[in-house]
Amino acid sequence: MLKRFINIKLHGLRVTKSNLEYEGSLGVDMDILEKAGLHPGELILVANINNGHRFYTYLIAEPKQSGTVSLNGAAARLGEVNDRLIVMSEVLLTPQEIDHYEMKVLKFDPKNSVI
Repeated sequence: MLKRFINIKLHGLRVTKSNLEYEGSLGVDMDILEKAGLHPGELILVANINNGHRFYTYLIAEPKQSGTVSLNGAAARLGEVNDRLIVMSEVLLTPQEIDHYEMKVLKFDPKNSVI
C-alpha cells in the first residue's frame, strides 16, 4: 500500500503579484523551482499563512532571478500581495521507502531568497 507524504516544502514565500484574469495557478521564480526540484505543471498544495486558506493548484514558471510569486486566476481570490505561503508537493511511498524518506524544506526571506 502506498502512503502520501510531503516531498518538498517551500516555507515563507511571499506573494509579489496577483492576477485574477490569468489562466489560474501559482507562479514561482524558475530559479526557486529548480533549487527545490519542482516543475511547471506539478500539482501542489498551498497554505496561506496570513489567512489560513489551503488550496490545490499547479505550478507555472515565472522569470528567473525575479523573486516573483504570483497568485493567478481563481487562486488570486485566496491571498494578497505580501501574504506568506507554504507550498508543498506530495509523493507516494511504499512501506520500504518510508524508512529512508526525508522531506526537503526550503525557507525564504521577505524577498523570496532561500535562507
